[in-house]
Amino acid sequence: MTRRELELPASERVVSVAALPQDIRDDADLRPRSIDDFQGQNDIVSHLRILLSAARQRGHVADHILLAGPPGLGKTSLAGIVASEMGTNLRITSGPILTRPGDLAALLTDLAEGDVLFIDEIHRLHRSVEEMLYPAMEDRRLDVMVGRGPSARSIRLELPTFTLVGATTRTGLVAGPLRDRFGFVGRLDLYAEDDLATIVNRSASLLGVALERDAALEIGRRSRGTPRIANRLLRRVRDVAQLEGVATVSADIARTALERFGVDTRGLDKLDRAILEYLCTKGADRPVGLVTLAQVVGEEPVTIEDAYEPFLIREGLLVRTPRGRVATDAAFQHLGLQRRGGGLL
Repeated sequence: MTRRELELPASERVVSVAALPQDIRDDADLRPRSIDDFQGQNDIVSHLRILLSAARQRGHVADHILLAGPPGLGKTSLAGIVASEMGTNLRITSGPILTRPGDLAALLTDLAEGDVLFIDEIHRLHRSVEEMLYPAMEDRRLDVMVGRGPSARSIRLELPTFTLVGATTRTGLVAGPLRDRFGFVGRLDLYAEDDLATIVNRSASLLGVALERDAALEIGRRSRGTPRIANRLLRRVRDVAQLEGVATVSADIARTALERFGVDTRGLDKLDRAILEYLCTKGADRPVGLVTLAQVVGEEPVTIEDAYEPFLIREGLLVRTPRGRVATDAAFQHLGLQRRGGGLL
């Protein structure tokens, strides 16, 4: 978002899909449009199906929804599905953009009846904005102070009924009073390889890529349990296949393409391997602190903690202890290294 766009009122900074650049619209076109098209996350999908169907039968808007989980798992897609299933408009904004209560007031008063408002990274809302959101969620009203000093007075604004869908990658940073005001809280988990292969096949058909099933499985296997990464890898495989004049992408072509882009058989990229290599060599047999690890690999500590560690821990390649990070035997095996003292433990 440009500086000029940030200077606009909050209501004008809400994004619609039609206003996005072409490459971002292409990404949006891969998103599932209905709840039946959404693959994986079976528990959340079944719960949302009940919630939305019941709301439609009553003729009411859906309860406010909080979606939590790592990036790229489909929180924005689910927000779009909520709007689609309810037959209303989706308005998209982000927590860091709403810096003043007036930003939120302009945004909420611009909503139409029944609209779905999606706030990404809702845990990053400013405290004053968050507190103004409470009565808007519960009572569909805003209390706005007009003027300053002794002449200041409060004005109550009535709001249209709306559904707030919040998304967060850090559930623990969502304030308790805000979290308690959501009628449904769902946590998205990393995807199984079969679900990712199904998503890759669907995306390939939308992109016009002929893909063998084994190729879809190969891409899904290296996608770190994340549909966003699976779609990104699919595009890189498509690029390689196009340049080599391959009409149908086989598993061998997919494997070759992904290796060219530095994605190994377990989905590890250059930074993943740098983290593990340091732990297995310089830090072998002793815990390494997060700050030290971040300085060595040239990345921010919060990025390592949020974007890389969860996957490495889930894969059994890294253990987080009170004293620091330690590589496991599986990490040594994956990198073809041995622990000091000879042999794997």
